Amino acid sequence: ALISQKEGNLQSNIKLKGMKKLVVLAVMVSLAFGVKAQLNPVVWSFSSKKISEKVYEVHMKATIQTNWHLYSQKQPDDAIAIPTAFVINPNPLFSLDGKIKEVGKMEVMKDATLGVSAHQYSTSVDFVQKVKMKGNAKTKLTGNVEFQTCDDKKCLPPKKTNFSIPIQ
Repeated sequence: ALISQKEGNLQSNIKLKGMKKLVVLAVMVSLAFGVKAQLNPVVWSFSSKKISEKVYEVHMKATIQTNWHLYSQKQPDDAIAIPTAFVINPNPLFSLDGKIKEVGKMEVMKDATLGVSAHQYSTSVDFVQKVKMKGNAKTKLTGNVEFQTCDDKKCLPPKKTNFSIPIQ
């Protein structure tokens, strides 16, 4: 009876170790999928530069991983890509001078299979907004950018990134 009890305990320990291995494996697999789901092929950097008395350029630069594309703010009529869009929060200390300009090498993509085209960037693009200060106060330009990225096989869902850029 003592031997069969030890065998039973041993079998229970083996089952428990097997279950622990399965749980560890399941966690590792879910982490691997989580990392893939967190794929972020665009890194944003934000800065401002004084260009004259009370006039600043705000730079919102996107650095894009190899084989990925970020879309321009303006798309052709037949495009299905979601354009990059900025929301700048109102601030009584400055006014926006013109629209956001894109500085980079724009590519015009035409997909004959789908019958669509897109204006896109690879590698990097700098979105530049001029700002006129109304006084000498330090402030921040705040808002967000919503953008979509695609490679040759898939598109990621649109993503939103908040920003707060010191202007001084």
